[in-house]
Amino acid sequence: MNLPGKSMIENAAARVRSVFGPTPQYAWPLLSARIGTEVWVKHENHTPIGAFKIRGGLAYMDSVEADTVIAATRGNHGQSIAMAAGLAGKRTVIAVPECNSREKNAAMKAFGAELVVHGEDFQDAYDYVRERAARDEFHLVPSFHELLVAGVATYSVEFLSAVPDLDVVYVPIGLGSGICGAVTAREMLGKTTEIVGVVAEQAPAYALSFLARHPVSTNSAETIADGVACRQVDPAALEVILTHVTRVVTVSEAEIRNAMRWYFMDTHNVVEGAGAAPLAALMKEREAAKGKTVGIVASGGNVDTDVFCRVLAAGEES
Repeated sequence: MNLPGKSMIENAAARVRSVFGPTPQYAWPLLSARIGTEVWVKHENHTPIGAFKIRGGLAYMDSVEADTVIAATRGNHGQSIAMAAGLAGKRTVIAVPECNSREKNAAMKAFGAELVVHGEDFQDAYDYVRERAARDEFHLVPSFHELLVAGVATYSVEFLSAVPDLDVVYVPIGLGSGICGAVTAREMLGKTTEIVGVVAEQAPAYALSFLARHPVSTNSAETIADGVACRQVDPAALEVILTHVTRVVTVSEAEIRNAMRWYFMDTHNVVEGAGAAPLAALMKEREAAKGKTVGIVASGGNVDTDVFCRVLAAGEES
């Protein structure tokens, strides 16, 4: 895959700015003290859908001529497409797996999406929308595409411009638009910042593929971090990751839950599992991070209330 060019990112940024302004980045003192180095958080949990995906949806939807769009999601991509399509006056059909977040489902409906529940996981839902798109002549919005990458790259442009001396940035990997957007922004701005990907140990397809240097699928992807719960990688995204990403770190369920607690304790932000995974990875590598200026992406804050309450109530896990 060729990385999106500067003009494409600038067009995406203009479309994003027409809906909302730059999200903040803060160096929270308690979080930096916990890690033992200067840590900056990019708060993509502060967008109109509570996640970074809206940037890609806005950039993508301007290219769609069809009246109806369809997509598969675990939640944030679906909210993005539903909101962007609604602004464009289009009908939206979204497929989610049976185990999906109740509150993300409700949010997608609130943005106007027609929700279809299908299958056990994201891949089952995606197979459904591919068949339905062909049958009903709907426009299928993929979870990874050059325009989506250009859109989400805008948060990394903001981050790397606002904190120009970042030595390393930890980014969660779902299907790859966020981390490929980070690579795109770094290359466009001429930075030398290391980019590190993060996945859940229970959804390790990208970590396994990074080690093998070719796509590796898994049989399941069961994790509290539903935003990274994929069992198949996108080959184009993997190509970018293999070329431009320093490493891919895996984090356990306990480490993700701890990071969700730390975010709330140290910053009073609610951050979902996928968004907390970069903090979990940084904690895992904190000795190597000492003396560096580190960025972590809080990619979203959409976690069901009952799940978050259980995480907070459980206390820190070893």
